[in-house]
Amino acid sequence: MIAPGEIDRLLQPFQQLAPDRVGDGEGLGLGLSIVAAIAKAHGVTLAARPRPYGGLDIHVTFAAPAPPPHGLQPGWRSTSVRQR
Repeated sequence: MIAPGEIDRLLQPFQQLAPDRVGDGEGLGLGLSIVAAIAKAHGVTLAARPRPYGGLDIHVTFAAPAPPPHGLQPGWRSTSVRQR
């Protein structure tokens, strides 16, 4: 089981557990840090917790999109046009 205190470290680039804990030894420790960076860039919540028998459960929660302003359909933008 991964110690809860190790999770924040594992979300940083180039961080891995002990070499005997990784599958084939080919990884660089970038996968979780990429997920964390994408979550941060998009303002979403990332939660990681250790599984009882090893590994992590990762949950990424996206907020529901804001409804469009009154009278606009989803995907449409409001623009102002001035005539001379």
